[in-house]
Amino acid sequence: MGAANVIPGVSGGTVAFITGIYERLINAINNFDVAAVKLLLKGQFRLFAEKVDFWFLSCLGGGVLVSILTLAKVLEYLFESHAIYVWAFFFGLIFASIFFVGRQVKRWSASPLVCCLVGAAIAVTVALMKPASQNESFWYLLICGVVAMASMVIPGLSGSFVLLLMGNYQLIVIDSVSQLTGGDLDAMAVLIPVGIGAVIGVVALSRLLAWIFRRYHDQAVALLTGFVAGSLLSIWPWKGEIVQTFNVAGKAKDKAIGYEWFLPDLSVGTGLAIGVMALGCAIVWVMERSGKEPMAAEKGEATPKSEER
Repeated sequence: MGAANVIPGVSGGTVAFITGIYERLINAINNFDVAAVKLLLKGQFRLFAEKVDFWFLSCLGGGVLVSILTLAKVLEYLFESHAIYVWAFFFGLIFASIFFVGRQVKRWSASPLVCCLVGAAIAVTVALMKPASQNESFWYLLICGVVAMASMVIPGLSGSFVLLLMGNYQLIVIDSVSQLTGGDLDAMAVLIPVGIGAVIGVVALSRLLAWIFRRYHDQAVALLTGFVAGSLLSIWPWKGEIVQTFNVAGKAKDKAIGYEWFLPDLSVGTGLAIGVMALGCAIVWVMERSGKEPMAAEKGEATPKSEER
């Protein structure tokens, strides 16, 4: 998930969704409420940990942090040297996951199908949007925080890409963070409203999604499957970047704000990219199989016990 957030067009929510931990993550975040805070303040850590699935979140958060500090650097290098192959790998990974995730829908009736198409249309629309101009007002920064964090949670949407579309990527991610690390506290005027918005976004969305999953499970999974399917447009390996130049610590740095897509030619490089794409598909298939085997073993062990009773 940490590595995915480095890649424009891929979100940590997508990785959580295709690895099968998405609903558990949403429910864990949703359980951070007043009752959980009271348990923590009373020193009842065991009950607090059970309520918020603390050890799951700790392992997940630790993995994300380690990934950002290590694997993200590797991916950054690979993007500079072998971008098509990296895109191809993630395209295969996400393409294959659509079929496995879609199987979580118990019955593909008209309602889930419409939700899936709506999700795909939204993701494609986001990929085709043009960026807005920069806006430093408090309320717009608050909205940026809400939308960006919500985008990181929703599969198929990239938080950094959404900030680019809203026109505040340089202001928030580059300028303000650079100022803060340099000891300039003026950056807090930008980061505080964004942070408040981010907290509101993740808490509100997690509660909404938890409720939707309980009441409309098939429609929710179908909608998120559509988001993931629509995100394939952003991850298509053969595309040209539409770049915008940002000023980072006095140096010019290009950032993709859109893409121009094209079909691959018949070459050895294209064949290698298709092979890498197939590798991504195979990894999802292996993950799906390995996830089913422990479940099947547990069911097999449970059967004799039920017979003894």
